[in-house]
Amino acid sequence: MAFMEKPPAGKVLLDDTVPLTAAIEASQSLQSHTEYIIRVQRGISVENSWQVVRRYSDFDLLNNSLQISGLSLPLPPKKLIGNMDREFIAERQKGLQNYLNAITTNHILSNCELVKKFLDPNNYAANYTEIALQQVSMFFRSEPRWEVVEPLKDIGWRIRKKYFLMKIKNQPKEWLVLSWADLGPDKYLSDKDFQCLIKLLPSCLHPYIYRVTFATASESSVSLIRMFNEKGTLKDLIYKAKPKDPFLKKYCSPKKIQGLELQQIKTYGRQILEVLKFLHDKGFPYGHLHASNVMLDGDTCRLLDLENSLLGLPSFYRSYFSQFRKINTLESVDVHCFGHLLYEMTYGRPPDSVPVDSFPPAPSMAVVAVLESTLSCEACKNGMPTVSRLLQMPLFSDVLLTTSEKPQFKIPTKLKEALRIAKECIEKRLVEEQKQIHQHRRLTRAQSHHGSEEERKKRKILARKKSKRSAIEDSEEHPTKYSNSNNSAGSGASSPLTSPSSPTPPSTADPACGF
Repeated sequence: MAFMEKPPAGKVLLDDTVPLTAAIEASQSLQSHTEYIIRVQRGISVENSWQVVRRYSDFDLLNNSLQISGLSLPLPPKKLIGNMDREFIAERQKGLQNYLNAITTNHILSNCELVKKFLDPNNYAANYTEIALQQVSMFFRSEPRWEVVEPLKDIGWRIRKKYFLMKIKNQPKEWLVLSWADLGPDKYLSDKDFQCLIKLLPSCLHPYIYRVTFATASESSVSLIRMFNEKGTLKDLIYKAKPKDPFLKKYCSPKKIQGLELQQIKTYGRQILEVLKFLHDKGFPYGHLHASNVMLDGDTCRLLDLENSLLGLPSFYRSYFSQFRKINTLESVDVHCFGHLLYEMTYGRPPDSVPVDSFPPAPSMAVVAVLESTLSCEACKNGMPTVSRLLQMPLFSDVLLTTSEKPQFKIPTKLKEALRIAKECIEKRLVEEQKQIHQHRRLTRAQSHHGSEEERKKRKILARKKSKRSAIEDSEEHPTKYSNSNNSAGSGASSPLTSPSSPTPPSTADPACGF
């Protein structure tokens, strides 16, 4: 699709957060190298899969690019002699499979452009930095007061969202950041409503929302300008990172894991919950809460990227909450994502997996109570509390907010209705995806259970019992037939009365087993 082209009506745009899995199916040796045939699958559908052929040198190149993450990845070492031996190739294939498993199960690596291009070159062939720069440059030809200084390469996690350092020509000491983003799969607003809502964003005033200086929308993308903040985001504070560094470098492998002080957790958490409640009351869908979307301004948290839901972009944590059918509204998504953020503020790192079975020691049991209500197995199974309920919990109820700024965000009635319909469509796609995942999980469990060693033994025992029962029935039935044939044959003399056959012995199977 050309960068200024409107996507065709009804076109389903790619959801970059759907996990890719990769399995090496085979290898083939050519004259001087070996190629590995990889089966890549998007999501749970076997039909949505394809083959990619890669050499070891391709893996090595990818691994070199991922070194910026600071992670120790299990790529098998190079071998110059004997690298065409059959046994060596089989062993290397196992090692490369372990490497693929490591990068596709890492939440940050699996979503990065380098890995997507490696596994899905057809869908990720475009250079989005160039596309963004072209669109931004074309627009600012008619806006001479702005000037693009340089691209801020890879500071975010989204493949189709790019950032540029900006300045105002007559105010050279003020630095700004421009974000450009492409449309996502959940863009359900009409073009007219979409552009009107984007232009409303600079009018949104709230003590805990980071102000948009300028916003404009085309039919296929959005460009917004905000002030550049040298202190960075809440995630930068937690990871002690530099805002301009690439996302992989900042957050994949923190040098020191340390949570925030209890008072910071209480204050920041309360501020974030207040702005979520404000947006929920306005009927404005958010769904994009995570620590990188919270800007720090002194002791104040300010929410970023309200435009994401209008663009239809998928959430950073979508692969988590899409597993749980009770997290099926954008309000419940925000609460679940708040749980992730609170965990990160408390422990200095994200949870290893969700749901969380047990929580490490925290600065206060009040913190654990909120985490249990948003991340525990029971919470994910039964549903999320409301934002109002979280505000009433002991961790946040006694926090005093001193801001005097009055929130202001006027949305015309017609646009409110458009937002409501778009929100319902976003939630409908989520519910459908959750239903498919649930059905796939049930089928997988059933197949796994049916193929287990215990089940195979049960089926063998059942088969033997049926065979034994059939043999007993046959042995009893055979003499009866033989006797009847003798009685009906020959001279016509009266034959002696035959005794009734013995009853069939009861089955030896346990009736409780249902056999």
